[in-house]
Amino acid sequence: MTKVDDLSRSLAALDQDSTLIAVIELSLKSWLVAGLVPGVERRPLKKLAAEPEAVRHLLERWRGEALKAGRRIKRVAVAFEAGRDGFWLARWLREREIEAHVIHPASVAVSREHRRAKTDRLDTELLMRAFLGWLRGERKHCQMCLVPSLADEDGRRPGREHEALTRERTRLVNRIKATMGWLGIAGFNAKLRRAAERLAELRTPDGLGIPPNTQAELRRAIERLRLIRQQIKEIETERLERLERTPAAKPQAAMLLLQRIVGLGLETADTLTNEVLLRPLRESIRRHAVQAAAATVDVRPAVFVERAELLGSVALALLGSHEAEIARARSNSASLAPARLLNRAD
Repeated sequence: MTKVDDLSRSLAALDQDSTLIAVIELSLKSWLVAGLVPGVERRPLKKLAAEPEAVRHLLERWRGEALKAGRRIKRVAVAFEAGRDGFWLARWLREREIEAHVIHPASVAVSREHRRAKTDRLDTELLMRAFLGWLRGERKHCQMCLVPSLADEDGRRPGREHEALTRERTRLVNRIKATMGWLGIAGFNAKLRRAAERLAELRTPDGLGIPPNTQAELRRAIERLRLIRQQIKEIETERLERLERTPAAKPQAAMLLLQRIVGLGLETADTLTNEVLLRPLRESIRRHAVQAAAATVDVRPAVFVERAELLGSVALALLGSHEAEIARARSNSASLAPARLLNRAD
C-alpha cells in the first residue's frame, strides 16, 4: 500500500520531455547548478553567486532554451542536499511556484574508495543521478527531507538551545571538578551561589592556597557557569509563560497532555512535541510513540501501555486538526489522572 507521505520516491509521474530538472551544490560563497533541459543535448553546468534570484533567472533561461528546442516546460523540479544552509532556499523556491526538494545527505550512495575524487562537479552528477531515480518513482535512490515552515523551525529553537546550554553546563562543571582534582581539593561545589568567594579559602593538601592563575581561571569558569544557569532559567520561564498564555495552541496542548504522564517532565514533553509529534509522520506513529515512551521512562507494563496509547492519541491529534481526535486525546489523558499514576510513591 502506498503511503501518502512516502519520501523515498516521487508519487507524481515524470514526463521528462516537459520537466526541467536541476540540482544545486551549495557552498558559502558560490553555488554550482547542474541542469537537465528537455530538447538540449548538453548537460548545462553553471556556477552562480550564492543568491536565490540568480538561480531563478538561470531556470528561466533554461526554460527559454527548452522552448526554442520545441519543448514546453510544465514542471520545474529542483533539489539540493541538506546541510548548513537549512531549508530556507526550498521555502523561497516553493513560494515562487518552483518544485523544490531537500535530499537527505545520508541517503545518497557514494563510492567507498578510500581516496575517491571529490569535487563540486562530481557531487552534482551524483545528486542528479539520485534525483532522477527519485523522480521516476524508483526506491532506494535517495530520501527527501520534510521541509518545515519557518514557524516550526523557530518553535524548536528554545528546546535545542536548552539542550546545548545543559551540555555546556555539564562540561564546565566537569572542568572545574578536574581542576580541583589535580589540586587535591575535594568537596567543592561550583553550583553554589558563593562558590567564587570560597576559592580564596580553599587549601591544597600541602596547606597552600590555589595558585593565582588557576584561581583566575576558576573564577571565569564559575562566572560562565552562572551565566549559563541564568540563561537556562530564562528559557524555562519563557516556556511556562507560553503555556499559560496560549494553552490551546497545538504545541502547548500536546505538552500539557504529555505532562500528565508520571515520569515525563516538561522538558521531555517539549522535546517529544516539537521534535517528534509535530512532524507529519506515517500511520505507524503509535509504534514510534511506544519506542519513545520506552526510552524515556521505566514503568510497569500495565501503566506503560496506557502511556503509549496517550502518546499515540496525542500524535494523531496533532497530525490532523479534527476536533474528535483532540477530544479523544484529552479523554485518554484524563484517564491517567488517578492517584496510582500520578503518585510517584505508588
